[in-house]
Amino acid sequence: MHMPLEDSLGLNLLAANQHRAEHNRAHFDAWDLLCLNVMSSPGAGKTSLLERTLSQLADDFAMAVLEGDMTTQLDAERLEAVGVPVVPITTGRACHLDAAMVSGGLRLLQQRLDPADLDLLWVENVGNLVCPAEFEVGEHRKVALLSVTEGDDKPLKYPVMFREADCVLITKVDLLPYLPVDVERIAAHIHQVNPHCSVIQVSASRGDGLDAWHDWLRQQRTAQQSRSLVVA
Repeated sequence: MHMPLEDSLGLNLLAANQHRAEHNRAHFDAWDLLCLNVMSSPGAGKTSLLERTLSQLADDFAMAVLEGDMTTQLDAERLEAVGVPVVPITTGRACHLDAAMVSGGLRLLQQRLDPADLDLLWVENVGNLVCPAEFEVGEHRKVALLSVTEGDDKPLKYPVMFREADCVLITKVDLLPYLPVDVERIAAHIHQVNPHCSVIQVSASRGDGLDAWHDWLRQQRTAQQSRSLVVA
């Protein structure tokens, strides 16, 4: 039985992307930096969270951002205002970043700095709850955001994103008093899909949960450094 042409093309596309992603990850490992792929639907708060995180961890880590957006550089400008190097990647009609786009962004970043001097490289993906989770970019960790305004059923309706995530941030918890939403039910649905991921409730505007989020980041960076020492 022959595989349908569209399925074959899809598998070939994913295989080519995976090969490029592994190439990117080999560079990240050689530079001893931790790469984080940040994903969510539009409006869940990725850029707001990064603004707070980049600002508050500036003394702890050397960081840079590859900023994915379909048509503008608005988010890249917001993050550059924090004082970190940012490379915008405009995807056009594509609803996600892929490994080749990130590879191109890395080449532009290398024109500005030596990646070996970085501790963390952030990849802020295009806002979409489906496609970004299917295309690895070479990241060591996937971070998914889910806003309380999106309701508690999204982990069940869009399981791939949450199944792939190493950490899920439930965002905008400062709005809970105004919404008919049960945050514990959201967390339960996330763990139903992915029992092993970390779940942290945060509010970028009010500061809730940011200490726990930053602790998680420090743990991941320490683990990455330990792996690098073993390989070396």
